[in-house]
Amino acid sequence: MNPTTNEGYAVGFFMHVTPKSCILIDMRIRVYSTMALALLSVTALLHADEADNRRLADSASMFKEIMDTSDRAIPRDLLKSAECAVLVPGLKKAGFILGAKYGRGFATCRTPKGWSAPVAMRVEGGSVGFQIGASETDIILLVMNKRGMDRLLSSKFTLGAEASVAAGPVGRESQAQTDATMRAEILSWSRSRGVFAGIALQGATLRADSDTDAGLYGKSVNRQDVLNGKIPVPAVAADLISTLTRYSGVGK
Repeated sequence: MNPTTNEGYAVGFFMHVTPKSCILIDMRIRVYSTMALALLSVTALLHADEADNRRLADSASMFKEIMDTSDRAIPRDLLKSAECAVLVPGLKKAGFILGAKYGRGFATCRTPKGWSAPVAMRVEGGSVGFQIGASETDIILLVMNKRGMDRLLSSKFTLGAEASVAAGPVGRESQAQTDATMRAEILSWSRSRGVFAGIALQGATLRADSDTDAGLYGKSVNRQDVLNGKIPVPAVAADLISTLTRYSGVGK
């Protein structure tokens, strides 16, 4: 066989491969594979952080847009007396599953010093009134008492089952509250295709999103400590908290 041909070089190479060189080749393959997986993991985390940061910004801008329409906004006296607020920008409906809905957002609670740092929430299911042709709707929940806040601190709960929920009123003040809204632990509103109204979000399940919390704070956190104001507001959430403060008067 001619050693100058490609075939000859290949044979010559394998004739000189020793057990030690095989081990070195295997080690290099393992190192390169580990480095590639680490790079993919870091890239995925960066993309996740960017998405969470955008969601915080979207929550703030969505709330501001709604509250700036004062005659069709959440009554400020309700906002000021609420124990907690949950903002979910862009709740989606999955067209391939009848009635399936899902979204991610943030919750914050009132403390003696103002609104707390946020914790991440997932929302699944529920009777959301999507406008014709809409694939997304914004959701706002106000938790009106301590019982509702206790639900928020659990790993998950279902509106209408474990926590009473009612459609929230709109306008400058809340004189138009019904007995149902006055007794409800949670009031809910939705905005779809520019239409904002109270809606009883029956059947929706709210879950803690601990992975997003860990990314937001750089470590695992106790959600109760966050919502009780024991953990400082991260810089990326400052706009959301200042927006809530501006319209509610809480913490001023």
